[in-house]
Formats: sequence, C-alpha cells, structure tokens
Amino acid sequence: MPPTTPEATGRDGLRLALMNNRFEGIVRAMMNTLLRSARSAILNTARDFSCCVLTADDQMLAMAESLPIHVMSGPDLMARHMRETHPQLRAGDAFLNNSPYHGNSHAADWSLLVPVIDRDGVHRFTVLAKAHLADCGNSVPTTYSAGARDVYEEGALIFPCVQVQRDYADVEDVLEMARVRIRVPELWYGDFLALVGAARIGERRLLELLDEVGADAIAEYQRDWFDYSEQRFAEAVARMPAGTATVRGRHDPVPGAPDGIELQVTVTVDPDAGRISVDLRDNPDCQPCGLNLTEATARTAAMIGVFTALNDDVPPNAGSFRRLDVALRENCVVGIPRHPHSCSAATTNLSELTANLVTGAIAQLGEGFGMAATGRCQPPSCGVVSGTDPRDGNAFVNQLMLACTGGAGGPHADGWLTTLGIGAAGFLLRDSVEIDEMKYPIRVREQRLLPDSEGAGRRRGSPGAYVEYEPVGCAMNVVYLSDGTFNAPAGVRGGADGTCAQQRKRFADGSLSDELGAYARVTLEPGESIVSVCCGGAGYGSPLEREPERVAADVREGLVTPERARSVYGVVVDADGTLDEPATTALRATLGGATA
Repeated sequence: MPPTTPEATGRDGLRLALMNNRFEGIVRAMMNTLLRSARSAILNTARDFSCCVLTADDQMLAMAESLPIHVMSGPDLMARHMRETHPQLRAGDAFLNNSPYHGNSHAADWSLLVPVIDRDGVHRFTVLAKAHLADCGNSVPTTYSAGARDVYEEGALIFPCVQVQRDYADVEDVLEMARVRIRVPELWYGDFLALVGAARIGERRLLELLDEVGADAIAEYQRDWFDYSEQRFAEAVARMPAGTATVRGRHDPVPGAPDGIELQVTVTVDPDAGRISVDLRDNPDCQPCGLNLTEATARTAAMIGVFTALNDDVPPNAGSFRRLDVALRENCVVGIPRHPHSCSAATTNLSELTANLVTGAIAQLGEGFGMAATGRCQPPSCGVVSGTDPRDGNAFVNQLMLACTGGAGGPHADGWLTTLGIGAAGFLLRDSVEIDEMKYPIRVREQRLLPDSEGAGRRRGSPGAYVEYEPVGCAMNVVYLSDGTFNAPAGVRGGADGTCAQQRKRFADGSLSDELGAYARVTLEPGESIVSVCCGGAGYGSPLEREPERVAADVREGLVTPERARSVYGVVVDADGTLDEPATTALRATLGGATA
C-alpha cells in the first residue's frame, strides 16, 4: 500500500490539515449555536443534535463531533433530494426534511438544509443542522413509537424537503402546521430557531472562507482530502484479516413483533482490495411496528460498525466511504422502507443491533479487531416524560438522558461509562439532574452504578446503571423502548454477555411491580416512581486473561466484588482490593487461565 502521509503522495499535508481544521471549526460553530440557543433539555443539556458540511454535489465533507447515526449516511441523500425537488436554489433558501422515506433518520430528527450560494449565484456547499426534537407531533407523547403499526398510527408530521425559508424569511404557512400539532409549540419554535441559527452560521462562515481562499483552492482541497481519506481507509483494511463472517442477533418483543426480530449481518473484509462490504439483505420484510430502519439509518448502522471495528483513525467522509459497500434491499426491516411503514425508532434499537452485529462479525475474523456489543437502548432513564407542570399549568415533554452506560469491551480498552450506544459513540451528554428538576416537575431519587453487572472479559464492558425518578405534584407519563430486557448484549472472543435491562414501577407503598417489558407507556402518580436498570456492556476476550492488577482496581472502584473477581476472573483479592498474587496464580492454574 502507498505510505499514509499525504506528503508522500505529493499532497501538501500542512494545507490539508489547516483546511480540514477550518471546516471542522465551521461545523463546531454550528453545533455551539445549537447548544446555546435550543430550548429543549434534550438539546441544550443532552446534546442530541448534529451538524455537517457537504459539497455542492452532496458528498460528506465535515461532521466534527456529530452523532454518527445522524450523519454518516443520510445528509447526502437529503441534499440530493433537495437539489432534485428544488432545482433553482437561491441565497436565503432553507429546507426542512424529517421524512424517513427521503433520506432522513426518523421523524423526530428535524433536518434543516441550507444551500450556500456564492456572490456569483453558484451553489458551493450545503450545510445541514439536525436536532432530535422533544416532541414531533406523534399520536403518543414519545418520539419512539415502537407500537405504531404504520406512519399514520405513528402520527408524526412529515416534511419531505419542504421550503421553510425564502429570502431569509420564514414561510409561515409551513410553520403554522407545526404549531397546531406540537404539544409545546413555544418550546418547539425555540428549537426550530436554533436550527436556523446553526445553519445560517455555517453558511456565513463558508462564504467567508470562499472569499478568503477562493473556490479553486477549496475544490483542490476537497479532491485531495477525499483521496487521502480513501487511502487511509484502504491501508487500515490492508492490516485486517481476510474473510467473511455471518452473525445473528435478536431484538426483544414489541407490539407488532411479538416474537422479537431476528437480524443477520454478513461482513466481508478484502485486505488486498482495501474494501469492506456489509450485506443486510437477508433479513425480514418491514414489520408492522415502529422499529423499521430508514435507508439512511440502515446504511449508517453498517458504516458505524465498520468504522468502530477498523482499529485505526480514519477520517469519516465521502472519500473513506468509497471503500465501504453496504447492500440493502427495499421493503426490508433494515433496508429501504416502503411507505407507510413506521420508522419511529430508526435511530436506536435495530440500528444499534445492526452496528453491534457488524463489529461482532469483524471480531470473529481475527484477534485485535471488532468489538463486543454495547448495552442496548433505551431504558426508562432515557425515557420520554410528559404531563402538565403544576407550577405553571403548562404542558411539558422531554426525553431524559439520565445514567445509561453501555460501553463495550474492545481489543485494547474497557467499555466507557458514557457510551450510551454505539450510534451515539459517547457524544451524547448525561443530563444535569439540577437542570432537569428545575425545568420539569421531576425528582431524581437515585443514580448509581451496579457492581458485578459488567460483561466480563480481558477487556470488560461497562457496568449497568440504576436510576429511579418520580413526578412532583402531578401525574407523569413515561414512554421507553428498552431493548436488551430479554436479549443481552453479546460478548466476543470468549468475553461474557452484558447484563440485561430491567424496568419496574415502584408504588407509593414502596412495593415494586413485575417486570414491565421492553416497551411500555407508564403513568406515574405522585408518590410513585419508575426504576430503570440499563444493560451492562459485553466483554472482549476471556475474563481469565484479564490482568489481575486491573481486576483488583475494579474491586477497589466498587465495580466488581471480591467474590466475582474470584469466580469469574480467577483473581484473589480482599475486600479493599489488595491482590494476592500467589493465590491468583494457583487459582488460574486450576481454571486453565492466564497466570498472575
């Protein structure tokens, strides 16, 4: 393979680095605008939004720290659809797309696209700002309607690339449609303005960059940056083991899929060609529930799995994407949906399972690659809460992002406590309890990590987390969609599975309900609370190969008990985490594992 450095191929490496930093800085400025001006806590606390810059011919150029599930595929499809449906683009235009059938992720992710038109009237870039709204007009107060049999029952407003600004002014007729359908219209409009502000900041900064360096220099940079990124991907694949692996996994039962949904993923790695292919076609047809993936999220889930498993720092953009092939089919639950199938939960449940199956398949091909499965999403700690606030009599709705860990063990590192899911990749932020309790009539009783809930391994998964919260002075609805209640995250290469999720209602007398299941809409009265336990991430490699010092450190941190250290890891430690090396050596010898 050619050498990695851009200079070795005749490219100006310093210029590439500086220009890439400029474009990434523009995206970060867009994201900072969204963070500081959005009104919903899911945006200004949890950071459930993304921004990116595309070329005029719809190629992903820069995405900064956006959520992978939002941007790796989809912005290109939406930008192309914008150009096809609105061929006469003008400065001051803005278009809204939240359609699962026209390149978007799911109906709750409102994507605002702005064509960047230079002084000569030439379309040079497209900027996109995407935000997961607290409410999108669904028939039920949640943005994840797992039980919706079709898009009509889901009820969300669908905008398939509709013009919402002309000459930098709102198209009020379109916005009025949202005002009469959104449960908290003032909150929604503030979030919409934040989207507009983010996109316009991106437009302004790109026009400044065009004036500064010129269109020819930028075109040269785009070409070289894409070629360099493609080269990096090919070199990373060249270091991987060749082969094909097929793996299967199952999503928990939900309304419309009472037996759950089994998925199959086939991954082929061709080091000589520097290519990876993922085949998702051998899967069930679209289902009468809200779990169907969109074309964007199906392709993105496969891409996330590949980039996670590369074990190399490859820039994610249209250049590196050239070496990755994802095979989809129409009318497939993880493919290209046909209207009117609902895709309400397209960014989470089956997309998470798909991405984890891809990393697991690559892990089968060789040691040091792939990753175990992250904890499945999303328990009541990430539920959507709604009701009427007794403090002012106004309606409220918001998705919480309380403690939810989910990190998976990989070849070289333990699972992160803040991963949440493979599609979020650690970029989502955990809610501030104080801000949640200030904004909404809610009290968080408890958040803590659960000892002995990690998927054991040479590199362990993160432990699960316990969360309990209640309404204050009112009734409150909680809607959640917790895959992993019955099907645990899968370990790889001898690693153990993660623990399953749990969710129960605590009644006013302190007693607990039976297990509520993977999907439920729960009403909490004053004095009642909901109990959420998220999955622990799965492990990578045999637990008996984990360094005893690491196990002892986990005991000192309270993540693993001495009893589990002995029985699962073959490590003898006392209650304060002091390692007994001779006893550990003897124990592991009897268990057939590594010595201390």
